[in-house]
Amino acid sequence: MLFWKRRFPLIIAFLIGSSAAAQYYIPHPVSEQALTEVSVWLRIITGFAMLLGIASLCHIHYQKIKGLAAGWGYSAIVFVSMIVTILVGLWAGGGEEGTGLGWIYNNMLVPLQGTMFSILAFFVASAAYRAFRARTKEATVLLLAAIIVMAGRVPLGEYIFAPISSVSDWVLNVLNTGARRGIIIGISLGAIATSLKIILGIERAYLGGKD
Repeated sequence: MLFWKRRFPLIIAFLIGSSAAAQYYIPHPVSEQALTEVSVWLRIITGFAMLLGIASLCHIHYQKIKGLAAGWGYSAIVFVSMIVTILVGLWAGGGEEGTGLGWIYNNMLVPLQGTMFSILAFFVASAAYRAFRARTKEATVLLLAAIIVMAGRVPLGEYIFAPISSVSDWVLNVLNTGARRGIIIGISLGAIATSLKIILGIERAYLGGKD
C-alpha cells in the first residue's frame, strides 16, 4: 500500500518530468510525436483535475454551510451562482455574445472584476505610500525613481523641466529593464530548482499528508 501511495506517484513524476525535459534536447520525430501524445493526455488529466477541484470546493463550502461558520452566506452564494451558471449554460448555449453565458460574463463577472481591481488600486496606493517614505537609502532611491518616472509621464513635468521625459524613458528602458531581467532570471532559476526537486522526489508536498 505504501508503494502505491508514495513510491508509485514519485516514479510517474520522475519519468514524465525527465522525459518532458529531455524532449527539448532530442529534435527527433519520435520525440515530437511523444510530446504531442503527452499533451493530449495532459488535457485529459486537466479535465479530471478540474472535476476534483470543483468537488473539493463544494465540500469546503458545504462544510461551512452545515456548521454555520463565519461567512457561510458567501458559501451559499457560491453554490447558487454555480448552479445558475450551469443551468444557463445548458439552456442558453455557449459563452458567445448574445447568449446566456455571455450575458453573465458581461453583466456580472466583468463588473465584479472591475470592483476587485478598484479595491486593489487603493491597496497599491497605500503600499506605495508606505514604500516611498525615505527612511533608508534604498527607499530614497525608489522615491526619486518614482518621482522622475511620474514627472516624465505628465505634461506638467515637461513644462517644468523639458529633458525629464528623456530621463524617465532612460530609467524605464535601462534601469527598470535590467532589474526586471534580474528578477526573471531569479524566478527561472527558482522554477528550475523546484522542478528538479519534484522530479527527483525531494519535494513531495503534492502527494498530500506527511512523509
